[in-house]
Amino acid sequence: MNFTAPESLVFWTTLIFIVFFFLLKKFAWVPILAAVRGREESINKALLAAEEARQEIHNLQADNQRILQEARLERDAMIKEAREIKEKMIADAKAEAQAEGAKIIEQAKATINSEKNAAMAELKNQVSGLSLEIAEKILKSELSGKEAQSAMVEKMLDDVKLN
Repeated sequence: MNFTAPESLVFWTTLIFIVFFFLLKKFAWVPILAAVRGREESINKALLAAEEARQEIHNLQADNQRILQEARLERDAMIKEAREIKEKMIADAKAEAQAEGAKIIEQAKATINSEKNAAMAELKNQVSGLSLEIAEKILKSELSGKEAQSAMVEKMLDDVKLN
């Protein structure tokens, strides 16, 4: 075997490559493959954890939306109830005020009527007193003489006979 320089170089390069390949296979290939598999597993675990986290976030957002909707419904119900209570209070206050007003008006009418009746009675008493005084004065002036008294008695007797 007579090797020339380029052929011997190829031979030695191939021999060194084969030796290097067996050494790598025996000592480095298994740890490298184990490291690659470990890295692949950690990447898969990280992807799975990211997917679970995404799903959890989606579930939390759905829960938040549901809770927010329930809170809005409860707020609307409370506002509606407060409006109803307000309207009822206003209606009750109006009814009470109208009843109180009617009561005060009735009391005022009764007071006015009683004072009117008292004033009418007082007026009648004064008119009758004045009428008596006037009649007394008229009679005194008309009956001041004996002749006027006799004429009046005769006239009264004539009126009594006619009835």
